[in-house]
Amino acid sequence: MICRRAMVLMLLSILTVKVIRGQNGKLPPEAADCNGIFITYTYVSRTREYPFLKNVTAQPWAFKSILAILNAGLYELKNWKIFVGFQNNEILVSATNAVIVDGNELPSPVGNGTTFSGYPQSDLKTSVDTAGDLTQIQTQVELSGTHFGIRPPGYPMPRTIHLVNDGYKCPAPARSAVKLSVCCVRDLKAKAAKLASKHLPRQKGDLMISYDVLQAYGSNYVAQVTIDNSNPLGRLDHWNLTWEWMRGEFIFSMRGAYTRRKDISGCIYGAAGEFYKDLDFSKVMSCEKNPIIGDLPAERESDKDVGTLPYCCRNGSLLPTIMNATKSRSVFQLQVFKVPPDLNRTALYPPERWRIVGVVNPQYKCGSAMRVEETEFPDPSGLQTTSLAIASWQVVCNITRPKKGEARCCVSYSAYYNDSVVPCRSCACGCDGSRNCDANRQLLLPPEALLVPFENRTQKALSWAIIKHYKVPRPLPCPNNCGVSINWHVSSNYMSGWSARITLFNWKEIDFEDWFVAVQLNKTGSGFQQAYSFNGSLIKDLNNTIFMTGLPGSNWLMGEVNGSNPEKDFRVPGKQQSVLTFTKKNLRVVEGDLFPTRMIFNGEECDLPVVLPNPKALASSCRPNFNVFALVPFVIMFWMNLDFLHFHLFNLATKNGWV
Repeated sequence: MICRRAMVLMLLSILTVKVIRGQNGKLPPEAADCNGIFITYTYVSRTREYPFLKNVTAQPWAFKSILAILNAGLYELKNWKIFVGFQNNEILVSATNAVIVDGNELPSPVGNGTTFSGYPQSDLKTSVDTAGDLTQIQTQVELSGTHFGIRPPGYPMPRTIHLVNDGYKCPAPARSAVKLSVCCVRDLKAKAAKLASKHLPRQKGDLMISYDVLQAYGSNYVAQVTIDNSNPLGRLDHWNLTWEWMRGEFIFSMRGAYTRRKDISGCIYGAAGEFYKDLDFSKVMSCEKNPIIGDLPAERESDKDVGTLPYCCRNGSLLPTIMNATKSRSVFQLQVFKVPPDLNRTALYPPERWRIVGVVNPQYKCGSAMRVEETEFPDPSGLQTTSLAIASWQVVCNITRPKKGEARCCVSYSAYYNDSVVPCRSCACGCDGSRNCDANRQLLLPPEALLVPFENRTQKALSWAIIKHYKVPRPLPCPNNCGVSINWHVSSNYMSGWSARITLFNWKEIDFEDWFVAVQLNKTGSGFQQAYSFNGSLIKDLNNTIFMTGLPGSNWLMGEVNGSNPEKDFRVPGKQQSVLTFTKKNLRVVEGDLFPTRMIFNGEECDLPVVLPNPKALASSCRPNFNVFALVPFVIMFWMNLDFLHFHLFNLATKNGWV
């Protein structure tokens, strides 16, 4: 048994050497017939991991594989990206010469597949332009991680591999027991302009970040980071930006922003401390591999040491362009020190794994840094000329719709025809799992309960359930755990129009300046007329979205505060409220059309209830509590004596001269 295991390990090591040598020494034989981009995924080895389980599907295995990409065509491939369709609940632990495009840190679950991008070699030149230099026309990525199930003699192979770059098309990969290979060729229908420029054209997204090198020296450089909000409903408040240095860099100084943590131990005990022996690291801004960067407050804008930079110092606010175009951009600069072997002016590499978050804002997913055409800047001398950055990279971030339980604001529904409120969904903004409560049920509330914090609503909700004969779930529903909640109340519904009341509640202790709320009503939004206490406008190009902000003097949504008597009174949320009116001209409306299909607060999509107020409650509330048929004899008797009554009334009026 021991001899067999030793032989297997020896064969696997020979296979590993053969794969690496085949990739580094000469072109793979299969690539001879490829006039494009040749991609291979080769399984190398795996080892059983602890714990050793009898359940085959739950058993973890440590695997190693090699992803290779070769430019065997006539056109340079810029910023290569490859999708690997993992399918065995893989967890990626390491990847050389590449990063995950979505910016996830390793180890990262990739069981649904993931996309790799080259780093530091993101471009692959052609054999014609390099005289067949394999170091410039191919890249090899060594992968290691953990997969589950598929015990020997099976092999944990991906379902597919293909090139993601625009302008190429890939057939189904050729498959063997331990190898996948595919030749991706240029799509003749693709526009040649996308592939012909020196660098890739800039991409569009919800949030675009530009990393521009302005000055370059042997051991350090100065870069400028520009963040542009291009989504009309996107927003960031008190943003925090983070990335990962891939080559040992550290931030010496910054202007227009600062790092949340100053820890110099990473420099002193690392490669930087060995190289910069005479440098005073106490003056260094940050030595962290993953620094967290925040915007400076507005009062530091004129500070000659850290401010005086256009578009800086906004306290982390990035507004949508439809609110204020000048406040949709943030800029800061940093001086970056490098370590060997990158000690020359041209050794410039951007950080990777970018992330940006706000307080109650949309969740952004950022891609990898992509080399683009150098950014143009107006010349500081004031002359009519432009200056180019030494090198520029672009990071594109897009808004992702929150999954269930990941929202940060929620909506409750109510209507004139039902005196109960449909509350925010339980665990709408997540639950920690420590509470003994029901995450899938809600308990209808009296309207006044909306003004009370959730922890103080229980008695009101139970009393209301007794009055209304509602069934009380056991255990009781979980809280929504949202910092902001919004109530949408249908106030009226008549022949030619209808009205609604929207109320914002801020359950956080922070204030929201220049807040906005956007409401989408798919069928009835086009009939919007007016918002009486908000500044409201209809944006037809955004699915008839009603965009509302506070009027001058009411643009603050204050935070939660103590009641007048903190020992007895509940905490009071910050509130803003307005009535909205709509017309029904050329619209066919049913009750469900009067409730939003999407609600967005400060760019964050709010969780909506899955049920609507029951319109049958109006009929039931108007139903008499006695038998109508008991009135029939009295109605007949009154009708039979109507003429007699009319005769006596007429004589009485004549006698008194009334007629």
